[in-house]
Amino acid sequence: MAGSDPGARVNPRDVVFSRKRLAAGAGWVSILGMAYSLKTWAESAALLVNVAAGRAAADMVIRGGKLVNVQSREVLDGWQVAIAAGRFAYVGPDAAHCVGDTTEVIEAEGRYLIPGLCDGHMHIESGMLTPAEFAAAVIPHGTTTMFTDPHEIANVLGLRGVRLMHDEAMMQPVNIFTQMPSCAPSAPGLETTGFEITPDDVAEAMGWPGIIGLGEMMNFPGVINADPQMLAEIAATQIAGKTVGGHYASADRGVPFHAYAAGGPADDHEGTAESDAIARVRQGMRSMMRLGSAWYDVESQITAVTEKGLDPRNFILCTDDCHSGTLVNDGHMNRVVRHAIDCGCDPLVALQMATVNTATHFGLERELGSIAPGRRADVILTSDLASLPIEHVIARGIPVAQDGTLLVECPHLDWPKDTRATMHLGKSLQASDFEIVAPDGARRVKARVIGVVENQAPTEALEAELPVLNGLVEGEAGVAQIALVERHRATGAVVNGFVSGFGYGPGMAMASSVAHDSHHMIVVGTDRAMMAEAANRLGQVGGGVTVWKDGAELALVELPIAGLMSDQPARDVAAKADQMVRAMETCGCTLNNAYMQHSLLALVVIPSLRISDLGLVDVDRFELTNLLGEVT
Repeated sequence: MAGSDPGARVNPRDVVFSRKRLAAGAGWVSILGMAYSLKTWAESAALLVNVAAGRAAADMVIRGGKLVNVQSREVLDGWQVAIAAGRFAYVGPDAAHCVGDTTEVIEAEGRYLIPGLCDGHMHIESGMLTPAEFAAAVIPHGTTTMFTDPHEIANVLGLRGVRLMHDEAMMQPVNIFTQMPSCAPSAPGLETTGFEITPDDVAEAMGWPGIIGLGEMMNFPGVINADPQMLAEIAATQIAGKTVGGHYASADRGVPFHAYAAGGPADDHEGTAESDAIARVRQGMRSMMRLGSAWYDVESQITAVTEKGLDPRNFILCTDDCHSGTLVNDGHMNRVVRHAIDCGCDPLVALQMATVNTATHFGLERELGSIAPGRRADVILTSDLASLPIEHVIARGIPVAQDGTLLVECPHLDWPKDTRATMHLGKSLQASDFEIVAPDGARRVKARVIGVVENQAPTEALEAELPVLNGLVEGEAGVAQIALVERHRATGAVVNGFVSGFGYGPGMAMASSVAHDSHHMIVVGTDRAMMAEAANRLGQVGGGVTVWKDGAELALVELPIAGLMSDQPARDVAAKADQMVRAMETCGCTLNNAYMQHSLLALVVIPSLRISDLGLVDVDRFELTNLLGEVT
């Protein structure tokens, strides 16, 4: 498969964008002789008009197909499109007058022409890949536009990390827009990040060419309580005329929810039930329904459209978090659209939710999201609207993939050395660092336990009566230990707790430097010596995920950039991720994509119980809580 060239690296200091052109929406970049050029509509208007009128030849004409018009929600048999300067010039029944001697004519052969797919909310870092490798992985699946929130790297590298993600995203042959992260830390006072994002950072980023808005406002208690910093970030975004992303993870849809809506978020992807979707659109938000590697929230919400009959234009499909194994083996936005159709959604409505609805939400309806004159020429040829095989992908008028094969290069930044040296553990971890000391004389202790829920981001707040052996509280069948190892400031601190739901057997440990959102290190295990081995291994390799059992490492996914991403090809990373999943199964785990649950155990803005570098967090109350309770 053709793909990105890991050897083609660009020093960030040498990335010179034509800033005026980019600010005007041109999206032009030329790196190492590879150019993905797109003029603004104003710059290409005369040419588009002349092509549509037959006075100039198109660069490309696609004919002999069935055009899916997401503006009118209809299929137009035999309609043809003419493309010039990377944009649609003519869309109508006969483009013969647009064909010249140099025009490339593509015969659709009865296939459907659908707009390139848009992901309305996602985190590139969750793919374990850099923007270049993520783009290379998803382009063959028909994704031509992504709205990304790099708040993972913001927690590790701050505004500089966001800028590096933004710059590499701008180099790609598809549209990758960046939302400036809003919450690092996600919950001040409950966690410590490597860096913090300030209102001044947000205001600065709003002037960058690829910034489309503010990333998900996870600190919903801050918004509800009119926190000046949160409102200042929202105000800076709205003053810039850009979109504020939402994240209301509470089940309380009473007064707090209405206060959050008044704070300005324009969308929300944290719904898990039909009533959540309805509540959001009634408040003027777009309901973003996600299908990621482990988040299955479309089926439970799409009935708001398919059964309750709400206006589908206020609903958007997204992925939120997809790791590399899902991208390579199952797909990206094509997977989400297929799933929505399988859940009873009309294919044309599902396509609207993954194209024009998303573009309209971000103020880009005149720029992308539909096959219509003036828009960026992002189009897919597919032989079936339900199963949605992605047979030919064109982005900005350039063929970028065919039958699963990538046809273009995806340029890389040469990530600075210090971005590959972020595992600051402060010491070599020992088994004793993972001991939980029981109160004197205790034989059994009641402990709070984080309960993992399959295919859901929320956790349960459970309790278990656990045995004490030699003065230490031990896990038992179904209850493993969890630890949060500080890795930003080399404090050597370890916070210990308990977790259930993974099903792990004895003698194992799993460690990950991907630990949303503060991204310290999460270690889960049933053997303290193995937990220490796993933690130290990630310190040696610069971050990633490792699984150990009975003294041996079963799997390792190296993620050296910020401890979050690899710049190796997606297939290579996916192969290691698949091995990681098999290793988790060998250790007794039967949950679907349990790695995602593992990585979110420190996300202290999603109920109900989490762990941070400051202790165990009761997210329902937004306060630290004790691990141990009654003693017997």
